Amino acid sequence: MAEGSVLMHEEKQHENVPVYEFVNVNSSEFHIGTFRDLWLEVLNPEVYSHCTTAPEVEDVEFIEEMGIEPKTLEELKNICGADSLKSGHEDPDSLPSDPHLSTLKLRKRRQDYKETLTRDTLDRHEVYANELEMLSVGKKPESPGDLVPEGEMVLSFNIMYPVLFQRFKRVRAFQTVHVLGSQRLTELRDAICCVSDLQVFGEFSSTPDMVPQFISKDHYKSAFFFFNGTFFNDTRFPECRDISETTREWARSRGFPHFQTATMEDTSFYDLKMKVGFPYYYTHQGDCEHVVILTDVRLVHQDDCLDMKLYPLITHKHRVVTRKCSVCHLYISRWITSSDALAPTDPCLYCDQCFRMFHYDDEGNKLGDFLAYAYVDPGTFN
Repeated sequence: MAEGSVLMHEEKQHENVPVYEFVNVNSSEFHIGTFRDLWLEVLNPEVYSHCTTAPEVEDVEFIEEMGIEPKTLEELKNICGADSLKSGHEDPDSLPSDPHLSTLKLRKRRQDYKETLTRDTLDRHEVYANELEMLSVGKKPESPGDLVPEGEMVLSFNIMYPVLFQRFKRVRAFQTVHVLGSQRLTELRDAICCVSDLQVFGEFSSTPDMVPQFISKDHYKSAFFFFNGTFFNDTRFPECRDISETTREWARSRGFPHFQTATMEDTSFYDLKMKVGFPYYYTHQGDCEHVVILTDVRLVHQDDCLDMKLYPLITHKHRVVTRKCSVCHLYISRWITSSDALAPTDPCLYCDQCFRMFHYDDEGNKLGDFLAYAYVDPGTFN
């Protein structure tokens, strides 16, 4: 009996240790909470501790582990240290004023040309700031109560663009999010940025100054994740309804297996069974569908962001080219018109200034027949 229980325990362990189901594609299914417990059983607590070891202590431990003398350690630091890789204060871009070599002449000509260019330095700062992960590396909270517990899991998700047209059929990640294993699915749902949530419905050609009462996210709050045969619905608000019911009815009528349902707000990531690299499903706004891929599962390290308030942590956002006004080509589009005799194309995008100058007189009266809708540029999230 004892041997049988040991074998059953080992089989259970193997079930929750991910291996390749398809090589270089995705792992086998495993329980995230059990996977964490297995690691904590075998790892030394010092491995995942948030406490930093003093350099003097590290030197003593290294000497004992390698069996060397302190003088040898100092010699190794001098020879193998990072300072030995530096090349001094020589400027690699400096060139002689009168170069004779052909390569230097070409380089000089290239440098002179670059000096004549006007560079968008603001955009360079934005590109640098887009490395969001670097902004949070090693960040610790001001309050000890907000410190991420030792032994906590970090899960990385890639959120894909919805495939709306044939030319967007290639899979592209527009957002990478890190979440803690103890967090609820609703926290990942709230961290996903999608332009569909900002849409304003209605036709405003007769009332362009009317302020919309709500955006889509405020009115249509229903959403669900689909993980391993279970629909996790968002039911936090009275307006929420089970939008997965249509899919389940369709599957039932075609002989598919029965799918379970659960609520996002009552489920943490530790409760899930998932596969690394396997495509899952997120739906909101009725028919806006995103593929969600779990790309990494690991323990929190002391160099990670340790401020619990910053999770879910967005570490990457794909920069989208903004759609400029079709008239001035300067400002970001705010309106889209159709059946518009004044427009060069149908539909046509306008900034707010060009839209009003083209379609209304000084009294604000509408000129001609056209339909106008509020346009939300995808570059909003840049």
